[in-house]
Amino acid sequence: MNMETGTPIRVDIVSDVVCPWCVIGYHQLAKAAHETGIGIDVHWHPFELNPAMAEEGENLREHLAAKYGTTLEGSIKARARLSEMGAALGFEFNYADDMRMVNTFRAHQLIDWAEDQGRGHEMKQALFAAFFTRRENLKDPAVLGAVAEIIGLDRAAASDVLESEERAELVRQKESF
Repeated sequence: MNMETGTPIRVDIVSDVVCPWCVIGYHQLAKAAHETGIGIDVHWHPFELNPAMAEEGENLREHLAAKYGTTLEGSIKARARLSEMGAALGFEFNYADDMRMVNTFRAHQLIDWAEDQGRGHEMKQALFAAFFTRRENLKDPAVLGAVAEIIGLDRAAASDVLESEERAELVRQKESF
């Protein structure tokens, strides 16, 4: 809690669930807040790193090489560094050569739905773990429904939200903002 007022500080984070630096940054912030006794009230906002990603996605290493010019050696070093930093913060990165980068629009719709139930932050954390720790396909509605169930939300209701795309326009507006 804010030591002067006792009120948590609102923190707005614009992030994608496939962004490793977003995981690191959040966990560093949470650790600092805990160590200083300053409460934070985190609000996640949708951002797609790859909104035009092909339906089948792309190999993560190949995607990063094409997008940023990352070499194989550079990719290995970056993954090791991220894994080390994550471990120090209590988050497990479990990189593999066959990991795929996917479009995350459905995941953002799921977070938006979970937010209405007071569980958006938990959903964001669960999706980070699904992608980076368990290497799950965050484009797959069945995977997303299972993640909702992991945090105690109704799997069928989550699947209905994704199938109906009832959150699509709202999430696009939030991304645009």
